[in-house]
Amino acid sequence: MDELGDRAADLVERHPREARLRRVGTSRAGSPMLLLSVGGGSRQVLVVAGPHANEPVGGATVLRLAERALEDPRLTEGADATWNLLLCADPDGLRRNEGWLTGPYTLGRYARNFYRPGFLEQPEWLPDGPDRATLPETRTLLRLQAELRPFLQCSLHGVDVGGGFAELTHDLPGLADRMALAAARLGIPRELGSYDTLYWPCLGPALYRIPLPRQGDFTAAITEAAVDSTWCHPRRYGTVTAVVEAPMWGVAAVGDGSPPDDRDAQLRTVSDALRRDTRRLHRLLARLRPHVPPGPDAARLLAPVDDYLLVSPRLADAWDPGTDDGTGRALPPMTTAHLVALRLAGRRLALRTAGLLHQLVTRTGPDPAAVLPELDAAVDEWCADYHDGCGARWIPVARQVEYQSRVVLAAFELAARRGREPSPTGSPGRGPGAAVPLSME
Repeated sequence: MDELGDRAADLVERHPREARLRRVGTSRAGSPMLLLSVGGGSRQVLVVAGPHANEPVGGATVLRLAERALEDPRLTEGADATWNLLLCADPDGLRRNEGWLTGPYTLGRYARNFYRPGFLEQPEWLPDGPDRATLPETRTLLRLQAELRPFLQCSLHGVDVGGGFAELTHDLPGLADRMALAAARLGIPRELGSYDTLYWPCLGPALYRIPLPRQGDFTAAITEAAVDSTWCHPRRYGTVTAVVEAPMWGVAAVGDGSPPDDRDAQLRTVSDALRRDTRRLHRLLARLRPHVPPGPDAARLLAPVDDYLLVSPRLADAWDPGTDDGTGRALPPMTTAHLVALRLAGRRLALRTAGLLHQLVTRTGPDPAAVLPELDAAVDEWCADYHDGCGARWIPVARQVEYQSRVVLAAFELAARRGREPSPTGSPGRGPGAAVPLSME
């Protein structure tokens, strides 16, 4: 976290006329929330890094985007644009992941040092609406959106195991093709059936439309848009939001769009595995919980554990073709990619929970409940399934950053063009601006 701020400050020192760095907020633990701005155009872009604590690639991406904007005046003067780059939306959470950020990058090291706050502590969610947002990080995002009224907002996310994809509040025709080109050149698998977007409209391969928020069960917020978010909130300003997902460990099969063999049997296998893993984790937590000393650190780890153990059985029922989950909703048509994504998602929930429980033991002293050997065995088993069963392979950070940067720049070009074109009814677009070169990646 400190390195991000230092590198941004160094960039401003080298380019004092074109770049600025300011504190726009303060986290719950008192960490500064820093905004790096490049250019002086009237049309604003907001790029948000680190909205999820365990997804650090966005920090490197915003620095790369700042360098690109300084190198290429077509991105600033030529488009009458200013790039506003939030270095990290959850600096406290990012610090809690520093145990694996220095490498070596193995799934076991990642899992045992993984941290992501509970659902209600994630800064992009607005479960009670924007007027009742309580997290200082969330209020900072809302203030920035109101101040800048950006024509484009990009939220930089990371997939721990899977492939790259993106989500949009408004269609940007041509973006799916640009993403495909970037993925092919960089060896990034495209996730053609993401678990996050299982029920969302598809705008193209690995590109999905974010539905308008509606009231519903908060535990289904991602897959069913059951809650408002800072993704949808700036629609009132005419903002296009793009959520850009870049994978850390790639799995080639997430790009397999072929019809699956015996869909129902595979779904039952995935659902049964998630139920079995959840029961195993419940037993370990029941043994461990009486020995967990009270305090804020333990509470931060237990909150996401409880969330994951609450959500997992519901997802298992939703995915099982032989179980009525009470929603009356049928699963959408599925390809092999969808089934692979569900398998990865079920494993993800179990592995994250085991990693958090592992930290509850190792960070509080001895192991009075004698659960550590079983947790280590579970982590090793599930990491091996990712590697050997799913073919997960580490993607170098430089390639993750370049992929995410190219997708953001493509969205910038298309959103800038969209803002200048007449609407279908003939009314003028949003604001002036010189043309952005079509060849820009």
